[in-house]
Amino acid sequence: MAEIKFCGLTRPEDAREAASLGASYLGVIFAGGPRQLTPERAREVLGRVDAGGPRRVGVFATVTPWEVAELAHAAEVDIVQLHGGATPAEVEAVRRAAGCAVWAVIRVGAGGLPPEAAELFAAADAVVVDAMVPGQLGGTGVALPWERLAPAIAEVKGTGRLVVAGGLTPGNVGEAVVALRPHVVDVSSGVESAPGIKDHQRMRAFRDAVRDSEGVRTT
Repeated sequence: MAEIKFCGLTRPEDAREAASLGASYLGVIFAGGPRQLTPERAREVLGRVDAGGPRRVGVFATVTPWEVAELAHAAEVDIVQLHGGATPAEVEAVRRAAGCAVWAVIRVGAGGLPPEAAELFAAADAVVVDAMVPGQLGGTGVALPWERLAPAIAEVKGTGRLVVAGGLTPGNVGEAVVALRPHVVDVSSGVESAPGIKDHQRMRAFRDAVRDSEGVRTT
């Protein structure tokens, strides 16, 4: 079954619910927008989750590797997710500075995958494929044409890990899983009642939809 990342968490009760639903990753935002947290608040949100539970992902915009490392250590995250068009060299620089796994984000617009996609899959610990929305880095609720993208992603992915984001909801995540066979599905606005406020019923429905899709993708 594809692993689940609940991202844009802003409340400890939502992080606890995500962990109880079996999420593999909990995401907090340091890249601006209505879900942005300070490192101190991120620790409060994520710190109530039992040790040994989901891995903690910090989402960063374009800052220097040392700034990322400082924030990542202060927030006590396990994985750094780089928005803002990180290059393979920048991925490696952040990995050295922060001493943790690094996910790179590819934002897909009308032109399809960017030319550096294959290099990013080779360089990063995982690549997040998200929708490109001018002026916003994520959490937009805009879905991708998963079936149309599937051949291009298969061509460049190699042995890399694929994380699918962009407009996922309980109603469409099964389609994305069947089309792309991702390692991880990443949801934020699709399980919210307001920006940063997770709806626990929607979170559970999302988890159930991912589970239900497993039987479809293996037939």
